[in-house]
Amino acid sequence: MSLNYTEIIGYLAMAFVAISFTFKNVRSLRFFNFIGASFFVIYGILISAWPVAIVNGFIAIINVYHLFIGSSRS
Repeated sequence: MSLNYTEIIGYLAMAFVAISFTFKNVRSLRFFNFIGASFFVIYGILISAWPVAIVNGFIAIINVYHLFIGSSRS
């Protein structure tokens, strides 16, 4: 089985998103989900799947907001 770099990015994205849902700690979940969403943005762009890139870009932004901005508000 020979994988090209685009497929590797897709598999990394899938793995990070799947792993993110195994965490009980919300910060860890958001961090790993951010990494996965970022990989999905790259993957979506590489395969010209704009809905994949756009929705995961939105998810990545939401994760960054909650990791850095939302957590400082109480």
